[in-house]
Amino acid sequence: MADAAQDTSGGSLGKTLIRVVGVALLCVAALLAGVVVALGPERAMAVLTGGTPDPAPAAGEPAAAAGGHGAAPEGDGHAAAPAEKIVVTPFKEIIVNITATTATGRETSRFLKLNLALVYDEAVPGAEQIEPRKLFLRDSFQEYLRQLNEADLQGSVGLVNLKSELLRRARAIADSDAPQEILIADLIVQ
Repeated sequence: MADAAQDTSGGSLGKTLIRVVGVALLCVAALLAGVVVALGPERAMAVLTGGTPDPAPAAGEPAAAAGGHGAAPEGDGHAAAPAEKIVVTPFKEIIVNITATTATGRETSRFLKLNLALVYDEAVPGAEQIEPRKLFLRDSFQEYLRQLNEADLQGSVGLVNLKSELLRRARAIADSDAPQEILIADLIVQ
């Protein structure tokens, strides 16, 4: 009878061990899948094997993605796609009043100081309209900024929203997709 008790406890111990090993293997597989998703298959394989990843872009990726914006094509100049001609045009400092709410709930006024630059691609149709319309861009930016509340600028989400709204306005005024990004040098709320 004692032998029968040992057999059942030994069997449940074996089942528990199999479950633990199975869960551990699933965790390792999930970790590896996460690394592949985060880094991409080539980089993940390089990390796991200790090698160096191939610097060439993967199939379907644009050539500029491997070398950043405005990367010049290597070789004899025969590239599959024309190189981007990136231009960065700075704006004069913008200072506007924005509203803020005090701790007591009273509305007050704050100053927003913003130094920014617009990045655009000269190769995109309509890019030639950006420089002549720069004053209109600045006016549109100021109009938007004056509508903001201090809470709209809080944290990284506020910065992302600000950049996307300014970029949307730049594309609308340029009537083109040439504007690529808004760069913010200074953003001060006082």
